[in-house]
Amino acid sequence: MIGLSISMIAKQADINLQTIRFYEKRGLLPEPPRSESGYRVYSEEYVARIKFIKRAKELGFTLDEIKQLLTISEGGHDAQTIKNFTSEKIMEITKKINDLQRIKGTLQKLSDECPGPGVPSSECPIIQDLTESN
Repeated sequence: MIGLSISMIAKQADINLQTIRFYEKRGLLPEPPRSESGYRVYSEEYVARIKFIKRAKELGFTLDEIKQLLTISEGGHDAQTIKNFTSEKIMEITKKINDLQRIKGTLQKLSDECPGPGVPSSECPIIQDLTESN
């Protein structure tokens, strides 16, 4: 098998070189073997792994969580382990959504109460709330 250069891997996975090196340092990608001249030599499996990482990030997983997912997926665990891991993430996301909806509601209420043009900013409920909340 002919190895691929880091730039070829980056192009195939649609990612920059620095990110690949960062993932290597974080342990998300194994250190690739090196050629006789000292260059990293990658295989197609690296592209698949990078795409896995990118998709997991899109779904809201942190890099630490992605590392756990990779360990689980490569460790011979059953699907229930992944399902449990994902269920915990869903609960975390649900909490964040609820928090954001609460924040949005508060901001909407304050914005609706703000009189707008011609009134000093010190009389705006938004500023008053921010000042009083210290």
